[in-house]
Amino acid sequence: MTQPIDGVNLADPRTFNERDLTDFWTHLRSEEPVHWHPPMDGNPGFWVVSRYADIMSVYRDNVNFTSERGNLLVTLLAGGDSAAGKMLAVTDGHRHRELRKIVLKAFSPRALERISERVRENTRALVCEAVERGTCDFAEDIASRIPMGTIADLLGVPPADRDFLLTMTKAALSSDAVDADDQDALMARNEILLYFGELVEERRRSPGDDVISVLAGGQIDGQSLSEDEMVLNCYSLVIGGDETSRLSMIDSVHTLAHHERQWQALRDGDVPLSSAVEEVLRWATPAMHFGRTCLADTRVGGVDIAAGDIVTLWHSSGNRDEAVFDDPGTFALDRSPNKHITFGYGPHFCLGAYLARVEVSELLSALRTFSDGFEISGPPQRIHSNFLTGFSSLPVRFEPRASGRDRYEATRGAAV
Repeated sequence: MTQPIDGVNLADPRTFNERDLTDFWTHLRSEEPVHWHPPMDGNPGFWVVSRYADIMSVYRDNVNFTSERGNLLVTLLAGGDSAAGKMLAVTDGHRHRELRKIVLKAFSPRALERISERVRENTRALVCEAVERGTCDFAEDIASRIPMGTIADLLGVPPADRDFLLTMTKAALSSDAVDADDQDALMARNEILLYFGELVEERRRSPGDDVISVLAGGQIDGQSLSEDEMVLNCYSLVIGGDETSRLSMIDSVHTLAHHERQWQALRDGDVPLSSAVEEVLRWATPAMHFGRTCLADTRVGGVDIAAGDIVTLWHSSGNRDEAVFDDPGTFALDRSPNKHITFGYGPHFCLGAYLARVEVSELLSALRTFSDGFEISGPPQRIHSNFLTGFSSLPVRFEPRASGRDRYEATRGAAV
């Protein structure tokens, strides 16, 4: 009997658009939760961890596993990450803890409150205008303009530069085209790094209250951060701060359009906004995996892992684990508990998780305030990536809610 794992190449972006992997993940969780993915297309083999409990065990093990040789398939399979030991996401131990402390200074309650209010105002304006027009490309006209604005505010990126950064972040880890060249992604990443190199120099001369200024004034063990460290962490923040939120927001509209009862429950206030946000994040799981390198011979899920082996942790499977989530294949906005791993776990837990939740929450709130319903009005276009999943285009037709504009003006007046 042919097993569903045959022929599945998780390193190939086409796999995720050309195949429904639901049965593949179900099979792995049940029969082979720590699965050896053989070498394919010139890439080395790697371990695939699909069960929630095993994923968590690797995240908790900072002794036998490291991020410093890469945390995504694209870098792990290439033999390492040149940003290791400099960028927060691929730095471990003492330096990771100290670097994270520096970055967190820019995420103060006061700063987050200010940014959250901007998110609310921006989201309500964009959704209200789109609903009044009747149609829009939700991915391009709304979702693309909220997370980038949020992280750009935190970083202190001038408004005139934000469209450029958005274009580059979209190309850095995914593509709208099936046959995109890897060089395009590399060039996009380099453009982002060059841009932040210039901005770091500006902040050194004239610091403000943004993340870049915090990095410019930060020290670890009495030593200032290098320019590379500052630039690489700006890159990490802008990529992470945009992609997860944007793709989750797009997926929420796509999913709600196909789940009428869930939309009605949200619109009518029959489900808490807080639980709706968590289910949207679980269901979307835009970052499909993260990875580690094994440092010493160990065991995961009863399977021997050798030092030097690449181990990939698949959130897209863990967030559908039947041992953790009741009826995980059902989209349920009132799901509780909902301990999804969309933001990872442990020392590398996503710094932007709070803001991502705010962004999704404000979107859902705006949708139910201004719209009675919506439908997908044209073929969605999926992105192409072995790391991210979601849509780059989502045509939507809205049904306006009675007095929607009045509600917007009332809340806008109250905010002023």
